[in-house]
Amino acid sequence: MFLRVPRRPRAAVPTSVHLRQLTDGEPRFTQASVHHVDAHDTWYVATLRVHNRLTRYRWLLAGEGAGHGGYRWANAAGVFSHDVTDAADHIVTTYPAAPDWAVDGAVYQVFPDRFARSGRPRPTAPSWAVPMGWDEPVEPSGPRSPFQLYGGDLDGVREHLDHIVELGATVLYLTPFFPATSTHRYDASTFDVVDPLLGGDAALARLVAAAHDAGLRVIGDLTTNHTGHRHEWFRAAQADAGAVEAGFYHFDRHPDRYGSWLGVPSLPTLNHASAQLRRRLLDGPDSVVGRWLSGEAGLDGWRIDVAHMTGRHGGDDLNHEVARTVRATMTAVRPDGFLLAEHFHDSSVDVTVGAGGWHSVMNYAAFTRPVWEWLAAPDSAYGFLGVPVPVPRKPTADVVAAMRQFAAAVPWHQSLQNVNLLGSHDTPRPRSVFGSAEALLAAALVLVTYPGIPMVFAGDELGLTGDDGEHSRTPMPWDDRERFGGHIHRSYRELLALRRSQPALRRGGLRWLSTGPDHMAWLRETTDERLAVVVARAAASLSLPATLVGRTSTLWGEADITTTGDHVDVHVSGAGGVVLRCG
Repeated sequence: MFLRVPRRPRAAVPTSVHLRQLTDGEPRFTQASVHHVDAHDTWYVATLRVHNRLTRYRWLLAGEGAGHGGYRWANAAGVFSHDVTDAADHIVTTYPAAPDWAVDGAVYQVFPDRFARSGRPRPTAPSWAVPMGWDEPVEPSGPRSPFQLYGGDLDGVREHLDHIVELGATVLYLTPFFPATSTHRYDASTFDVVDPLLGGDAALARLVAAAHDAGLRVIGDLTTNHTGHRHEWFRAAQADAGAVEAGFYHFDRHPDRYGSWLGVPSLPTLNHASAQLRRRLLDGPDSVVGRWLSGEAGLDGWRIDVAHMTGRHGGDDLNHEVARTVRATMTAVRPDGFLLAEHFHDSSVDVTVGAGGWHSVMNYAAFTRPVWEWLAAPDSAYGFLGVPVPVPRKPTADVVAAMRQFAAAVPWHQSLQNVNLLGSHDTPRPRSVFGSAEALLAAALVLVTYPGIPMVFAGDELGLTGDDGEHSRTPMPWDDRERFGGHIHRSYRELLALRRSQPALRRGGLRWLSTGPDHMAWLRETTDERLAVVVARAAASLSLPATLVGRTSTLWGEADITTTGDHVDVHVSGAGGVVLRCG
C-alpha cells in the first residue's frame, strides 16, 4: 500500500511511517519505507497482508515533525493528532467488486407507466385504476395518486431507447413490472409474469433484446421486503394458517394481524426465516431472483426495493443473509450481474459487515442529501424522504464534511460503485429543489464528476418539475420539442459524454482542493491523468496551487482562469462550474 505525504510544510514530514492493520481482530504494525520522492510528495510503501476477507488499516506517522504528541494517524477521514477509532480506517475486501459495465456506466431510471405509450392493444383498465390522459397533470400525494394510470408500457420504452442511448446512459433501470393493484407496482400480486398492462412477458423480452442490441444493460426492480396483500402467497397464507405460505409472513394473529411495511396493511412483510420462502424468492436458478436473469427475459441485474429493511423485523435481522443469498444466486445464473440496493441512510454496515451481498447502494445519504443541502434554493420548503424538517441550505464546509465522513466509512471501491442520484421517483424533482436551471446543472456537474455511478430519473434531463415522489412521476413530454435539445438536455448529454471519455472520472482517486462559502473543488486523478473540478452555487473566486494543477485546459464549463505565480486563479460568475485538464 502507498501513502503520499506532501513535502511542504517541512514540519509535516514524519521521521518514520508505519501501517497499522487488524488481523483476526488484533492490531499489527509494518514499517513503511520510502518508495520515491518527487517534486511535491514523498511516497511511502508498506505491505498489507490480507488474511481476513475484510481488512482495515490506517497509517501511523511518527517523529518530531508528526505533530503534537509525537505521532499522527492518517485514515480515510483525514489526518489526526489525537487517537482515533477504527471506524474510519481504510478497508480492503476480497469480495468481488461490481461488474465493469456498471462501474463505468450511467443509469437511466424509467417508471414504465409514465415513460411512453406504444399504442399496442392492452387490457381494459382494472377497477382500481384511474385512467389519465398523457398530458393531464399528475396529482401530488393523495388518495388517487397511486392509482393514476397513464398507460405507458414496455414497448413504449423500447420505441424510445434512442433517447436513452443519445443521452449517454448505458444501463436501463425499470421500476417494477409485475402485476399489482397500483401504478407503482411495489405491491406485487405475483412474481411469475409481467403485468399485461405493460405488455406481458413478450414485451419485456422484446425490450431487453432491443436494449442489448443498442448496447444497454437492463436491471429490474424486486421487493424482497414485502409483497402486496393481493399476492398469491399472501392470499394462500390468509386462507390457511397451516399452509406453507403462512410461514412466509409475520402473523401476530392469523389472519388479520401481521407485520407490514411502515404499517401499511396492503404491503405485508416477508419472513425470511422461512427456508421455503428463500427457495422460492431468492435461492437458486429457479427462484424469482434467478429465473428473470435467464431465459427470454435475460435481465442483467436487480435493484432491490427497501433493501435496508429486508429481513429485519423485531428481534430478527437476516438482512445480510438475504443479500448474500441474492448475490450467490446472481453469481451462479449471471456472473456479471449487478445487484443494487435501495438505501436511505448510512449504508456502511450493510456493505462492510454485510460484504458479499449488495454490490452497490442508491447513495441517498452520502450523496443526494448533501448535494441538496448545498444547492437547495434558499427559500426551499422541500423535505427529504421522511425527515421531518425542510432541507436547509448549509455551509460548504458542513456539506463537504458529511460527504467525506460517509465516504470514509466504506471501502474505496464501494464509493466507485455506489449509485449517485439527484432525485428519483421517490423524491421531489431536482429542478424543483434547486430552483433554477443553473443550479440544476451545477448539481449535474457534481453527479458526473464525484466518485460513483451517476443515475438520472427519466425527465430530469429535461428539467421537469415535481413537488414530491408521486408528483415527480411525470409523463415524458415527447411532444414538447423545445425541451429536447434545449440547454438542460444538451448539458446532460455533454456531461455524461465527458464522464464516458475520461477514465479519471470513472476510476480516479479523489483529492479535495478547496472549499469556500459558495464553491467546492477537487481532483480526480489516475496515474495517467489529473482533472480538477470546480463547482459553484453562486459567483465564486478561488486559487488552486499551480504545483498541483499545472497548465490547464477546459474540458467542460465556463470560468475565467489566470495563472499568477504559484497559483491558478479561477472565477465562476454564478451557479455552475468547470472541469479542467491539468498538465
